[in-house]
Amino acid sequence: MAEQPKGHDSSTLDHRVIDATVTALGERGADALSKAEDEGFLDTEAIIEWSARLRRLVLRTRDLGLLRSEVPSLAERTLRLLEDVELPPGKSAEAITEDFFSSLPEVRQRLSEDVEAAFDGDPAARSYVGIVAAYPAIRAIATYRLAHELHRAGVPAIPRVMTEDAHSRTGIDIHPGAVIGRRFFIDHGTGVVIGETCEIGDRVVLYQGVTLGALAPRKGQTLRGVKRHPTIEDDVTIYAGATILGGDTVIGRGSVIGGNVWLTQSLRAGSKVQIEPPRLALRRDGEAEEQTEQLHWDI
Repeated sequence: MAEQPKGHDSSTLDHRVIDATVTALGERGADALSKAEDEGFLDTEAIIEWSARLRRLVLRTRDLGLLRSEVPSLAERTLRLLEDVELPPGKSAEAITEDFFSSLPEVRQRLSEDVEAAFDGDPAARSYVGIVAAYPAIRAIATYRLAHELHRAGVPAIPRVMTEDAHSRTGIDIHPGAVIGRRFFIDHGTGVVIGETCEIGDRVVLYQGVTLGALAPRKGQTLRGVKRHPTIEDDVTIYAGATILGGDTVIGRGSVIGGNVWLTQSLRAGSKVQIEPPRLALRRDGEAEEQTEQLHWDI
């Protein structure tokens, strides 16, 4: 007969260690996690589920019967979520909910234009439904446009939970405070970062790995409320891996920014900036020799 495995006897544990751990974890102080608890933790899973329902509503739902049941249900859910956060003085959960749902037709129209821009800009696109169902950029942009409406109303925390969930699922990080125009297209998308005070015009195209960021000091809280991220004017195209930083940086209308370019200064309209590809010189031994890359300015 095989010997039975021996289980662990919990009585052999030193319960003083366990009790000490419980006591230590229950202590409250002035640390950051205690402050977060004082502010009130949110039910992030509930916010994510509610956000997904909103996204489906604006992107896909046309059936009037379903709308008549889903819109009131989501409005009540929104009201309950808003009651869990500290709203700006003079603003009620009811008023913000009403304004938010009044904005949904315009949000849908903008998203329709974003889908159109994706179809027009991507030769690989075969159908509109493929874009809505599969493109990570549409998921991220739809979530951003919904979250932006709540951010504008001064709702804390909830908009960021929404966009950070989209970030984790798509690799596209759009702060809900950014201001983004019409017919916005992100191709591929992985690694795109758009900061809080970024302003983006109409018909802008970004590729993967683009960062529209800030020149970050050591004490970032000193710049709260200050414009820290660049302005991208209409009809600009920014290729993969480009980094554009700074609140005073303005990329003029119709400019083209090449891949892997690093910019911290403004460009006038119609500018083209690229890193020239390395030139290869053939040596006598038959091996290629790479020359130094140079930044090419066509301004």
